[in-house]
Amino acid sequence: MRIGELAEQAGVSPRALRHYEELGLLPARRRANGYRTYGEEDLRAVAEIRALVGLGLSLEETRPFVECLRAGHPSGASCADSIAVYRQKLAEVDASLARLGAVRAELEAQLHAALRERAPEPRCEMSVEEP
Repeated sequence: MRIGELAEQAGVSPRALRHYEELGLLPARRRANGYRTYGEEDLRAVAEIRALVGLGLSLEETRPFVECLRAGHPSGASCADSIAVYRQKLAEVDASLARLGAVRAELEAQLHAALRERAPEPRCEMSVEEP
């Protein structure tokens, strides 16, 4: 299939496909007339790239998954290098969550302090002395 067909089937722009090619994520196979040509394996690779980018991986981080697919494995995640990327990304997410948790706790403390400062002073009831 040609670049436009692959782009349509994969749900990406031809420009994105050319970018993947520049990065070496898609092969640069060309016909005699100079047109790029792609197969079903390229469609699988682009689907894998899109899914991984959707999870927050960079294009470079998708490389082991694409290489795993190209090596004939049924899944891009079944190779050791892919599993290492998953582990690294999980560690990054855990660190981000910890930072966000600390920021949230500080914001909550600041909010409670601000609300205490803003609260009106309690009214004192005048005490009436009994005769």
